[in-house]
Amino acid sequence: MGALLDTLGGIECVGEAADASTALALVARVRPDVVLMDLHLGQGSGIEVTRLLRRDHPSVRVLVVSMLNDDASLVAALRAGARGYLLKGASAADVERGIRGVAGGDLILGGPLADRAGALLGGRADAPFPQLTDREREVLELLARGLSNPLIAHRLGLSAKTVRNNVSVILVKLHLGSRAEAIALARDHGLGAPSPAEAPTAPVPGRSA
Repeated sequence: MGALLDTLGGIECVGEAADASTALALVARVRPDVVLMDLHLGQGSGIEVTRLLRRDHPSVRVLVVSMLNDDASLVAALRAGARGYLLKGASAADVERGIRGVAGGDLILGGPLADRAGALLGGRADAPFPQLTDREREVLELLARGLSNPLIAHRLGLSAKTVRNNVSVILVKLHLGSRAEAIALARDHGLGAPSPAEAPTAPVPGRSA
């Protein structure tokens, strides 16, 4: 794969890893924009590495490139936090589009995978966070606008308890540890540009101005 990347203009391969531990250490050291992930990493699992990268390095995007074309692998990769899934044998142009797409926050699925992902995950495959239901995505959108749980409940006609439950589920599905992380991730994906009336009064922890 490194040789292929070297042929793509404006894309630099900063390292390669053959196993899970090496991959995690390499990402921690060089902080790439995008990781091309094989689901088989020696004795390790590309799914688990993707999950750990999503948790520890949320700004790093993962694009799976795998020979596995089964539904279970596709769903597991997306739920672990992958932002794209291409099949091995994809053209250089498709790989380049995939890298640039996930780097820009898009969800990239090769060939017939997009339709399958939408059906399997119960949402639009071209929307951010396809693992979320439509209601959960609405709650995340309002979270990203800086609204409190009571305001979200009022806006959506829900009880405060239902909103709290939705927020908890969102954190679990996206492998996040806090509301602030959910807001930051949602804004990274273009959700929740706040209006002046809805803007939060304090900066989100961990985000630079």
